[in-house]
Amino acid sequence: MRVMKNNNVHWHHATVNRSHREAINGHKSVCLWFTGLSGSGKSTIAHVTEEKLYSMGYRTYVLDGDNVRHGLCSDLGFSDNDRTENIRRIGEVAKLFVDAGMIIMTAFISPFRSDRLWVRRLLGELDFLEIYCKCPINICQRRDVKGLYRKALKGEISNFTGISSLYEEPHVPDLVIETNTVSIEQATDMVLRLLVEKGIVRER
Repeated sequence: MRVMKNNNVHWHHATVNRSHREAINGHKSVCLWFTGLSGSGKSTIAHVTEEKLYSMGYRTYVLDGDNVRHGLCSDLGFSDNDRTENIRRIGEVAKLFVDAGMIIMTAFISPFRSDRLWVRRLLGELDFLEIYCKCPINICQRRDVKGLYRKALKGEISNFTGISSLYEEPHVPDLVIETNTVSIEQATDMVLRLLVEKGIVRER
């Protein structure tokens, strides 16, 4: 992933930093990166997790794949290069949220390992938790709330992950949720346990 930087642009170091923001928020910040096929449950788990964290008093935000493509990434298509640029932009935004002292959740297919690894390196090992929503493609197709798989199988959508475009499973994710075998409630509890183990949130 190539990023061009202007040598005439310099980083401004603010007097209020991440540790100050975390202190006033009352918790550490982190990025929860949900990845998986369309229909695997990424967005649902991310949003239910946010609801629970919000009810517990934590500062959160969810960057959802579809929502982001309405604005920040509305100029991008679904070619491999556009997908990589999509994830690059999201990674940079997630980094800003982490610096703001918040628990940021991203729900993106993010099909390529190299892109996810780039974001992990950008944020750092302690600030990036990769959560793989693992689900057999036949189950994802059965769910198909948006009708995207049907269109892809008919050839009406090109570069569709799992059908005409590759999805590369994470090698060593921080958490694997087999969404065809657990409920949303159980999945959310798994995410919250991970946050407790990492010292991001308190034990309930």
